[in-house]
Amino acid sequence: SIARMSVCKFGVNGFGRIGRITVRASLGNPSLAITAINDPFITLPYMAYMFTHDSTHGRFKGSVSFDEEAGTLTIDGNVVKVFHERDPAAIPWGDCGVHTVVESTGVFTTMEKAGLHLQGGASRVVISAPSKDAPMFVMGVNHELVKGSDKIISNASCTTNCLAPLSKVLHDTFTITSGLMTTVHAMTATQKIVDAPNQKGWRDGRGASQNIIPASTGAAKAVGKVIPDLDGKLTGMSFRVPTPDVSVVDLTVNLGKPATMDEIHSALKAAASGPMSGVLGWTSDPVVSTDFLGEERTCVVDATACMQLTPTFVKMIAWYDNEVGYSHKVCELVVHAFGKE
Repeated sequence: SIARMSVCKFGVNGFGRIGRITVRASLGNPSLAITAINDPFITLPYMAYMFTHDSTHGRFKGSVSFDEEAGTLTIDGNVVKVFHERDPAAIPWGDCGVHTVVESTGVFTTMEKAGLHLQGGASRVVISAPSKDAPMFVMGVNHELVKGSDKIISNASCTTNCLAPLSKVLHDTFTITSGLMTTVHAMTATQKIVDAPNQKGWRDGRGASQNIIPASTGAAKAVGKVIPDLDGKLTGMSFRVPTPDVSVVDLTVNLGKPATMDEIHSALKAAASGPMSGVLGWTSDPVVSTDFLGEERTCVVDATACMQLTPTFVKMIAWYDNEVGYSHKVCELVVHAFGKE
């Protein structure tokens, strides 16, 4: 198709952690061109500053400049139009040639709200968060089901992007009958630096850098949406811990088919070097969380941390950079959906 031969011009709404890192990730993808950014809460000079300086991933190694009169941000020679609209429908994406909008505010996550971007001339919206009603896709798991006619899609959550590839290999090979997941998850911007009111969850209002905080997550249940055969068979929770980035999934499952740990790892390694290359990884090194800063794959199995009680009852451990890995998969989903047209 024509789409497969051309570059997808995309825009970002919401220049927060995922918005900025998605733009960084896109610069290494020849199939993508960042064309426009919208954020009503960040001035142009501040955008340039925040994009250049990152406490977790380091200073941007390329060039960044801005022109307040023209309303543009120039990144490595690419001129990006910048808007400051609060209403998604008012952003003139079409005037900038934007095909796909990455919706990364965390606010406009439904079909109706994300669909407002289409009024500004965009052809597709990829939501960088789980969605209640938009179809969710995970690269390496169900991305082949994306249709060219899909106008609004979700890249699910960072944790689902780790859990789903692991679950797919286990289920396809050994059949998961039930499972519980815990993600030990890095702090995020929704948490509080010190104790402060949070009406959505009292524990969530406690100081992020002082506590291990039990929290809810829909990541395990969302696996049932990207792998329908696992619907109702997985659930889970999160522990928020005082680290800035990199998280780890602990998946404990009952298997329908007995297996040795060697057989399980053989299946995972085969997938990692085959159909899930670039998504799934496997290591036997004695790793810790900082070893995965900047990891572009969304699920790296920690072989020596996995364990087995019986041939049908196993605990699997997998790491993910919840910022960088996820943002790269957002970019890959944008390109993949564009190529379906």
